[in-house]
Amino acid sequence: MEGKLRPERTSGKEINSLRTIDLIYDGAVVEWLNYHHLLYFWTVVREGTVSAAGKSLRLSQPTISTQLRALEDQLGQPLFDRTRRRLVLTEAGRVAFRYADEIFGLGREMLETLKDRPSGRALELTVGLTFVVPKLVAHRLLRPAFEIAQGIRLHVHEDRLPALLARLANHELDMVVSDAPVGAESNIRAFNHPLGQSGVTFFATPALASKYRRGFPKSLSGAPMLLPLAGSILRRDLERWLSRVEVSPSVVGEFDDSALLKVFGQSGFGVFAGPSVIEDEIRSQYGLQVLGRTDEVVERFYAITVRRRIEHPAVIAVCERARQELFAG
Repeated sequence: MEGKLRPERTSGKEINSLRTIDLIYDGAVVEWLNYHHLLYFWTVVREGTVSAAGKSLRLSQPTISTQLRALEDQLGQPLFDRTRRRLVLTEAGRVAFRYADEIFGLGREMLETLKDRPSGRALELTVGLTFVVPKLVAHRLLRPAFEIAQGIRLHVHEDRLPALLARLANHELDMVVSDAPVGAESNIRAFNHPLGQSGVTFFATPALASKYRRGFPKSLSGAPMLLPLAGSILRRDLERWLSRVEVSPSVVGEFDDSALLKVFGQSGFGVFAGPSVIEDEIRSQYGLQVLGRTDEVVERFYAITVRRRIEHPAVIAVCERARQELFAG
């Protein structure tokens, strides 16, 4: 027989969908969440301060603070680290916010559906992107996600790999796209999914290209060079290759962000290297010319996930298309 769900008559609590309700299901008391409290918490996180949330909700700060305390009491753990001057979520707070965001997102969808508005919930894909991954490569990698049948809503967050891996471990990201795999020394359990690799092409403005193209790569000696920041895999491999071919360029700029490096290259500040797999896009978008190419410097790209087996349909689409088309050569 199916279990019966009924209000607890002895609790004395008002039956209201936005208040805490005690129910009996097959003889066991089930406590329901106070959604007013959850709404206040969700608004505080989104607005950034209790004061801003009070203005949005048209409630006083003491009222919101009291309700937040009540929610923490019900959950049995703090949601904010109150030892700091600004609001910082605890681990429990981050988990609660993700659930709250999902709950209120479903509420909005329900209203749209019942009011006969166009609906159809988009599949969410949240990606972490390391600064050094070229934006044109990222675009080519992520574009297949928009072609899956159920549609997609893409969120991209850029940062350094350690910070992105921490967010991945907290399930804030579905995957991280990086030029470096997770090493065995990492304390974060994650899995590398190789997407492909590419040799590099050297680019410059027409004026610089005509000056330094002849005799490549020896012609790069003394040439103004734009490089990734020290410590990156590409920087290390480029320096090893330059040393191997006995070339000493003049380093005029070092960049964490690959897009900014290309903008400086476009402005004529120096020569730079980019993946050969997007050579045509770089030439077209930035109006640059090719000095030369080498397959002795290889850029590799990885999708990093917390699961060995990829299940997210958009991540599957990204990985399959990258291997079959983008890096197929």
